[in-house]
Amino acid sequence: MKLWQKEKDSDSAVNKFTVGNDRKTDLYLASVDILGSLAHIHMLESVGLLAKDELSILSQELKLIYSEVEKGNFIIEDGVEDIHSQIEILLTKKLGDVGKKIHSGRSRNDQVLVDIKLFLRNEIQNLTGEVKSLFDLLQSKSEEHKEKLLPGYTHLQLAMPSSFGLWFGAYAESLSDDLITLQGAYQIVNKNPLGSAAGYGSSFPLNRKMTTDLLGFDDLNYNVVYAQMGRGKTERIVVQAIGNLGATLSKLAMDACLFLNQNFAFISFPDELTTGSSIMPHKKNPDVFELIRAKCNSLQSLPNEIILLTNNLPSGYHRDFQLLKEKVFPAFETLTDCLQMATLMLSNIKIKDRILEDEKYKYLFSVEEVNKLVLSGVPFRDAYKKIANDIETGKFTYSPKVNHTHEGSIGNLCNDKIRESFDQILHTFNFERSNSAVKKLLD
Repeated sequence: MKLWQKEKDSDSAVNKFTVGNDRKTDLYLASVDILGSLAHIHMLESVGLLAKDELSILSQELKLIYSEVEKGNFIIEDGVEDIHSQIEILLTKKLGDVGKKIHSGRSRNDQVLVDIKLFLRNEIQNLTGEVKSLFDLLQSKSEEHKEKLLPGYTHLQLAMPSSFGLWFGAYAESLSDDLITLQGAYQIVNKNPLGSAAGYGSSFPLNRKMTTDLLGFDDLNYNVVYAQMGRGKTERIVVQAIGNLGATLSKLAMDACLFLNQNFAFISFPDELTTGSSIMPHKKNPDVFELIRAKCNSLQSLPNEIILLTNNLPSGYHRDFQLLKEKVFPAFETLTDCLQMATLMLSNIKIKDRILEDEKYKYLFSVEEVNKLVLSGVPFRDAYKKIANDIETGKFTYSPKVNHTHEGSIGNLCNDKIRESFDQILHTFNFERSNSAVKKLLD
């Protein structure tokens, strides 16, 4: 059954090709499709398109279907095109003609738009929680290991002293910036397209402000043409934010792979968190971090894939948009898995102490020795030449102590400031508003 079906059905090959993976990906939308319908029928009753008793029985039945979705018992039956058709079929079987009234004043176009926005809103909220867990851990590790130095590199050559406080703290602050872009995506997502119908509005006296409030959206997509133009654009903005988080995790994973290498040996993990070799009994491979790196690199390709799917399409709906779901929806699960595994690994990391006491790292302190001369009154360029000459002639001597005190340096990590920034961004999401609205709608 299809919502658009007339007397003559489409060819079976056309049906198979056009439906594609939609039935599978639509299962992601089951619960939010019901929420959208609940808000819609409340609005229909308020404008006289449903009677109060019809609203009551439709609401009751939709909530029963919602509970089946939550229990994992909901399916899209064979021969049913999508989630919207399946729910309407269930309502019509149970309630007869009343079930057929649920679609008044909307199109599948705005129905799927609101479903996607509600789904993305939920996923961003869940993702934000995982980001916060990793952020908290990174900050904790930064403070715990702030006295432990490690080599800093440029061009993968020894550069200057760093610290594990700096290393962990750097990725915490990176997550803070990534959260800004995720919050920006959330602002785009949290606008209501319902009531735009097929992209040109409706002659029914719809109350779009009412459905906006019922679903806990911050605002409307006002222009009905733009509401449809947001399809593809919204997904692209969301996956750009996902890609930013992926970039942070990928770089962290690469560092971890490098630092675990025996030639570095800065960190280690319990045996149960690494993998072995079929022929080399000494191996402790960082498979988790390698897969995080690969998965997160793949996530960074998503914005380009969506651009190629949607770029230069004229305004209005196009079936091309159907493919967006199978690109975007699994990305949240992939990124969530990577965040959780990074959190697990770093919770069990072991840090090697006194790394820089090894003489092979002595030239890391060359800048420190240059700076000491400058502080004693020697012009910088002369101090630089003296230390360079000492290194070339084998006369270089150094102290392994560092005295970095400016903001964000080894001795002044500013983790409290980074925490303050992160918390400010987190607060702007205001998830409670949408959560409260949805809870009220279901009650």
